[in-house]
Amino acid sequence: MSFTYKRSSALFNEAQQYIPGGVNSPVRAFNAVGGDPVFVKSAQGAYLHTEDGNQLIDYIASWGPMILGHAFEPVVDAVIEATRKGTSYGMPTELETIIAKKVVSMAPNIDQVRMVNSGTEACMSAVRLARGFTGRDKIIKFAGCYHGHSDSFLIQAGSGAVTFGSPNSPGVTAGTAKDTLLAAYNNLSQVAEIFEQNKDQIACVIIEPIAGNMGCIIPQEGFLEGIRELCDANGALFVFDEVMTGFRLAAGGAQETTGVKADIVTYGKVIGGGLPVGAFAARKEIMDHLAPTGPVYQAGTLSGNPLAMSAGLAMLTHLDQHPEIFTSLAKKSEHLHNGIAETLSRNGIDHQINRYGSMISVHFTDQPVVDFESAARGNNEWFKKYFHGLLNRGIYLPPSAFESYFLNDALSYEDLDRTIEAVDEVVNEW
Repeated sequence: MSFTYKRSSALFNEAQQYIPGGVNSPVRAFNAVGGDPVFVKSAQGAYLHTEDGNQLIDYIASWGPMILGHAFEPVVDAVIEATRKGTSYGMPTELETIIAKKVVSMAPNIDQVRMVNSGTEACMSAVRLARGFTGRDKIIKFAGCYHGHSDSFLIQAGSGAVTFGSPNSPGVTAGTAKDTLLAAYNNLSQVAEIFEQNKDQIACVIIEPIAGNMGCIIPQEGFLEGIRELCDANGALFVFDEVMTGFRLAAGGAQETTGVKADIVTYGKVIGGGLPVGAFAARKEIMDHLAPTGPVYQAGTLSGNPLAMSAGLAMLTHLDQHPEIFTSLAKKSEHLHNGIAETLSRNGIDHQINRYGSMISVHFTDQPVVDFESAARGNNEWFKKYFHGLLNRGIYLPPSAFESYFLNDALSYEDLDRTIEAVDEVVNEW
């Protein structure tokens, strides 16, 4: 069976007249893979239903939050009930305290949490808090890690690990860029060198503990532990961006699975059950610097919105009561990994598959993929053919070689086997 997307193409043409590029987030435009994006009409469980009448097996899960599948009934019911009471108040609610207690009870090393409206806002606020707490200006981030579109994060590497970054988006000032220092993921010696060259100037190191924006990149043994030691030795804070990994890898996120403590943690995705939400959390002595208790300002009319809080509480409560879901997801990811690897190897296709929990990515290269530079060496033309070949067989992957797949627990083993069979069909045509 071959799937067609004529209705989606027509909708995309119309959208481009009224929305910049026809999309409200760039990766949706399919620029990395070519062709026109697919327009979704609805979703249920593991499946997307497109405007073309196609049913697709979904491997992005709205970029992570649909860990239990789309339209998960307890979450839907919670949102409907909350909507009947009102959609926004701009005032405190008991619900905000209830979900904050739930987050603190599930995640290690945090005492308090502040709700915001997106992962971008969470990371932006976490860095501001780190700067306010330490009285320092500079931060270290890693090439290929994405922490949202705040100015401080839209920085590309300079000529070396210890040089200042330069903006890679118009509108980001050189003054902002000079305070962001770049290192390669999994290169601990670069991080140490940056600290050495910027003594008593670095407020924090921010990282995706398991990266998901250059494919799934796993920290090598000792990497996160080494950064923790460098931060402690230099009076800097260690910020874990767990917008993707929080409450997906385990109840305690990447802090739990890696055993490495963070000073500030940012959340999003799963915490809102699919609604727009983010959060940042830390121990009390750090959070006490945040307004209204302290001088570091952060605010938002929609922060703690009752719809998002209701959805998030329903999602987190279910995960807290059913921790076996994390094991189930990991086993399904392993099954998919093994099946795709066997198929590509049998067909003589150079590849690397990275997997951590329910995050996985396929790279068309014969070299290990450990950072952005090695991820960029993958054969993008093969990826384009792979992506469209699977899309034409009813499988929806992230439309970029630099994104992780996110499995949801509604996926059946039949879905996984169908995907593996489709991979075999695609590469047999190369």
